[in-house]
Amino acid sequence: MDSERLVQLLEEVREKKVSISQAVAQLRHMPYEDLGFAKIDHHRAIRQGFPEVILGEGKHPKDIAAIIRALRRHKNNILVTRVSPEKMTALKATIAGLRYHVTARAATWIAKPIATKGKGVVLVVCAGTSDIPVAEEAFLTATLMGNCVEKLFDVGVAGIHRLLENRRRLDQAAVVIVVAGMEGALPSVVAGMIDKPVIAVPTSIGYGASFNGLAALLGMLNSCAAGVTVVNIDNGFGAGFAASLINRV
Repeated sequence: MDSERLVQLLEEVREKKVSISQAVAQLRHMPYEDLGFAKIDHHRAIRQGFPEVILGEGKHPKDIAAIIRALRRHKNNILVTRVSPEKMTALKATIAGLRYHVTARAATWIAKPIATKGKGVVLVVCAGTSDIPVAEEAFLTATLMGNCVEKLFDVGVAGIHRLLENRRRLDQAAVVIVVAGMEGALPSVVAGMIDKPVIAVPTSIGYGASFNGLAALLGMLNSCAAGVTVVNIDNGFGAGFAASLINRV
């Protein structure tokens, strides 16, 4: 349940379209619902403007399905991150209406139209095509949270002219998410060109000395350009969420 649905329910009670007992039945799982193995935070959408997101990694499909059903009863849009094709096959057998976003490795269930809450454009930039899955996770997250989101892919520092040719798009964005692996140089370059918040996402892409993204993470944390905020390795979801919060201000 989100703020809009809560207001609607109270209006329905006032207008006697819904009885008090019926309203209580809808609210009985507030603030959370205990499924035994999981406690579903139904207040999340009211507090933060977006319902609880399910991390699919490490969970059995039947447990993911149970959480989806609990969230679905409150008519919220649902996002499940880090879903393998094998898990998605199992989920589709039990949950109707799930959509799989292959590249982002995520699943969604849409209960209602996505309202635009962001005030500007969130631009998702990625260095190379190997970084696209993480960039797509950020794109999907920011889109579901009600932002106008655009993509600018494969513009890494190995061919810096590709980035410079898109200077106008960088300038017009309200928030820029920059996804890069290897040495993680791209966020520092982008931040040095614009006066907007830059959220840097290191990826685990790279050869041996990249240490599965640690080199990119440290490079971004040590950025010489001001205004760079860094999330964890491969955390496209965290970047999309943070960009959404910034874009509402």
